[in-house]
Amino acid sequence: MDVALFSFGFKYSLPEADTVIDVRFLPNPYYVPQLSSRTGLDYDVADYVLDNQTAGDFFQHFESFLVTYIKSHANTDRSSISFAVGCTGGRHRSVAVTEKLRKIIEKLGVTVDVSHRDIDKV
Repeated sequence: MDVALFSFGFKYSLPEADTVIDVRFLPNPYYVPQLSSRTGLDYDVADYVLDNQTAGDFFQHFESFLVTYIKSHANTDRSSISFAVGCTGGRHRSVAVTEKLRKIIEKLGVTVDVSHRDIDKV
């Protein structure tokens, strides 16, 4: 099973994917002047997005779903599955969450192809 995992910004259109995950409920670094120009690949931005109760609750529940979902699809004839993680602009929250999901999926021994569609858009 190969997994394609990518971040995107809803304001640039909804991508084609098997599963779309909306993370616009997480804290938005766009409104923090020292973080706004950076991306979810930067540690301080990722920390801002992921180190809070809301993100902790989300991952506590979502990780179990994700593992079950991938394993269940792997037991079918499907050879690949795609996940798109979206926030407003595709630079901060969706990127940080996509990178965290990459780590979770890689622990399963699954090949993960990660990309960030809108990370360079302003």
